[in-house]
Amino acid sequence: MSDYVKAVFDIKPYSADAADLLAAFLADAGFDSFEECAGSLVAYCDAKLFSRGAVEEAVAALPMDAQVSWESSLIPHQDWNEEWEKNYFKPLVLADGRCVVHSTFHSDFPQAPYEIVIDPKMAFGTGHHATTSMMVNHLFGLDLGGKTVLDMGTGTGILAILADMLGAEKVTGIEIDADAIENTRENVALNSASVDLICGDAEALKPFKNVDVFLANINRNIILADLEKYVATLSPSAVLLLSGFYLTDVPVIEEALRNYGMKIAETVTEADNWTSVKAVFAN
Repeated sequence: MSDYVKAVFDIKPYSADAADLLAAFLADAGFDSFEECAGSLVAYCDAKLFSRGAVEEAVAALPMDAQVSWESSLIPHQDWNEEWEKNYFKPLVLADGRCVVHSTFHSDFPQAPYEIVIDPKMAFGTGHHATTSMMVNHLFGLDLGGKTVLDMGTGTGILAILADMLGAEKVTGIEIDADAIENTRENVALNSASVDLICGDAEALKPFKNVDVFLANINRNIILADLEKYVATLSPSAVLLLSGFYLTDVPVIEEALRNYGMKIAETVTEADNWTSVKAVFAN
């Protein structure tokens, strides 16, 4: 087992978009695990692959008006699992006790009717972020029996896996990051779930029609850019669940939905004004 380098990136002003982009650049620099924590991005890299110059290039490449400072520390191999469990991923109970999310290295975790095993590597989505937990709650509020579900930007696969557990007839996850989707495949296998996975962007949606439940926990700009493609996949009675944006973004999301004949049926806001919406066709 290798030593790891832990790097903490302080982003000002902080945004999910900036963190996502920086994580993508850092992945090219050898980092393989990420978390968002109190306005910072925390990234982990095998010490043998760590290059301070490559990190500086990744920070310089960030195409946003943000100031990034960072510091790093070495985590000896014998402490790595402890560090991961202590600082990155702890067992989590969601949906009022109906679902527990834990990793393979957790031996002590609460019991719940639905148990999801997630080993996050390149991908976000363990349920700890408010956007993911809100989407989980939305799924528990739907009858997925016999439904077709599409999870856009599936990440770790947590939402797609839960949809399968909740009785969906067919679940598809689409993820643009090739490394992330390998992690998704591992997580799908860990849960013995039936989920089809596609590596691609919104262009991969073209063959899909009559989707009953469409999930997109991404960010505002991507949602707005690809919303027309999302809506084109939907059945007339479909539910569209969106998250990855703030309460202040809801008016522009609502206007975009209206342009495609949809309306917001439910809005949920949690920590730090992270927001999700449930949308349906207006007619």
